[in-house]
Amino acid sequence: MTKIDRHGGKHMAPMLDGCTPWPAAFVDRYWAAGHWRGNTLDNLLRGWALQYGPRTALVYGDERVTYAHLNRRVERRAAGFRLRGLHRGQRVLVQLPDVPEAVVTLFALMRAGLVPVLCPLSYGAPWITRLARVTQAVGYVAPAEHPGFDPVAAAAGIAARWPFLRRVFTLDAPGASSPYGGLTTDPAGCQYSPLATIDAPPAPALVQSSDQVAFLLPAGAVTGEPVLVPRTHDDYAYQARAAAELVALTEDDVYLAVPADGSPFVLGGPGVIGTLSAGGTVVLADGPEPTTCLPLVAREGVTVTSLTADAAGRWLDALPSAADSTGSLRLVQAGGDTTRSGATAEALGRALRCRVQRVYGLTEGPLLLSNPTPAPAPNPTPNSAPAPDSGPSADPAPAHALTPNPTPDEADKTQPHERVRPLSPDDDVRVVGADGADVPDGQPGELLARGPYTPRGYYREPEHDARRYAPGGWLRTGFLARRTPDGALLVTGRRTAAGRNPAYEDQTTD
Repeated sequence: MTKIDRHGGKHMAPMLDGCTPWPAAFVDRYWAAGHWRGNTLDNLLRGWALQYGPRTALVYGDERVTYAHLNRRVERRAAGFRLRGLHRGQRVLVQLPDVPEAVVTLFALMRAGLVPVLCPLSYGAPWITRLARVTQAVGYVAPAEHPGFDPVAAAAGIAARWPFLRRVFTLDAPGASSPYGGLTTDPAGCQYSPLATIDAPPAPALVQSSDQVAFLLPAGAVTGEPVLVPRTHDDYAYQARAAAELVALTEDDVYLAVPADGSPFVLGGPGVIGTLSAGGTVVLADGPEPTTCLPLVAREGVTVTSLTADAAGRWLDALPSAADSTGSLRLVQAGGDTTRSGATAEALGRALRCRVQRVYGLTEGPLLLSNPTPAPAPNPTPNSAPAPDSGPSADPAPAHALTPNPTPDEADKTQPHERVRPLSPDDDVRVVGADGADVPDGQPGELLARGPYTPRGYYREPEHDARRYAPGGWLRTGFLARRTPDGALLVTGRRTAAGRNPAYEDQTTD
C-alpha cells in the first residue's frame, strides 16, 4: 500500500532504476483527483476475490476459473517463485499465449514483488535476447515449444553469455509432458522447470508500494529493436478502471479477449484487468479469426470485445452467415485505422447490430476514444409494419463510400463517433506544428500528451527519451490530429513510425 502523510502528500519511493518518475506536482494532482488510489494490482485482485469470489473470472475452452480460485492460484504461484530464489524488484520475461496460466503468472509475479516484462509471442530470439540484456532478467516464462522459435534454446543461449538469467519456467502444451521431466540445470547453471510445478503454500504478503513499476511493456519494434515502457500499479490500475467505467462494465458483462500480439489494449483498455475490476467474466480466445471467436460469442454470451482493424475486417467478411449468433454483443471497440476505421466501425455496427467505439492509442499512452456509434435499429419481425418509404437513398451508403477524414472546413460536420477524446479529464493534450508551437483549433498538427497513465520516459533508454519527449514531459505521440469546434480531436494519420508498437497500432492507429 502507498503511504499518505498527515498533510495529504504522498511519500514517493524511488521508482525502478532506469525509469523517469512523474514530478511531485503531478503526483499530488493525480492523487487529489482520485485517479491514483494506492493499491497494487495484485492487492486489487485480493479485493475482487473477496467481493466476487464464486463468480467466474476466466473462461478458456472448458476451463472455468472463479475469482476465489484465481486468487488462490496466484498466491501459491507467487510463493513458488519466491521459493525458487526470485527476489523483489528483479525482472522476469513473460512470453505466453492468452491462457489462464498467463493471467495467473502475471499477477503472481507482481504479488511476489517481481517485475514482469511482457513479451509478444512474435518476438524471436534476437528481441528476447535484447530485452533480457536491457532488463538483466533473472527469469523467463515461455512455452516449452513454439512454431518457428525455440524459447528454451534462446534462454540457454542467453544464460551461456551472461550471468543474470538463471530460472526458466516452461508452459507445456495440454497433455504434453515437459521435455525435461522436472527441474534440470544446464552447464551455465540455469535451472529449467515446468511452470505447473511452481507451487507452494502461500507466504506472508509483501508490503509493496503502488507507485512502483508493476510491469514493463514493449514498444517500438517497427523500425528497430523494441524499447520498454514502465507502467506503475497506480497508473495502470487507473487506466483499466477508467476505461471500464467509460464503457459501463458491470459484473454481468462478458469480455472476449481477442489476441492482438503485443497489444496492451487487451490487457487494460479496459481489457482483462478492467473487466476483472468490475466483476465481469473474461473469455480467452486462441486467435482473432472469426471462426474461433464468433462461436465463443454465441456460447458464452459475450457482451463486449475489442478488435484490431485487421480482425474487424475479417469479422465483417464472416458475419453475413453468422450475425444471428452475436446477439449478446452490446459494444465492440475497433482499432482506429485512419484510412478506413470510420467505414469499418459503421459497417461492423450494422452487421453486429451493436454499438462500436473507435480507439487510438500507444503503449506509451494516451488512449483516445470516440463516442460509440448509435445503436442500430432492431431487425424487423415478420409481422412488423414496413418502414415508411424515404426514396431510393433510404438504404445506408456502402461502408467504403464514407469519408473518414474530412477537410478542416468539414470538421464541424463529422459524426460524433468519428471524434475522439482522451480517456482522462486530467490528460493534457496539445496540437503543435513543425516548430513545436501550438496551432489554432481546426488546423492539423502533431498530438502531444501527458497524463496520469502516460509514463514520462522509457526504461533505460535516455536517447529514446530525448527523441520522444518534449520539455515539460510531453509525449510526442506521432498522431496527426486537429481539434474540432466542440473541443474533440480528429485523428488523420501518423507523423512517424518511430517508437511504434506494430501489434498495438494495428489495433489503435493506422
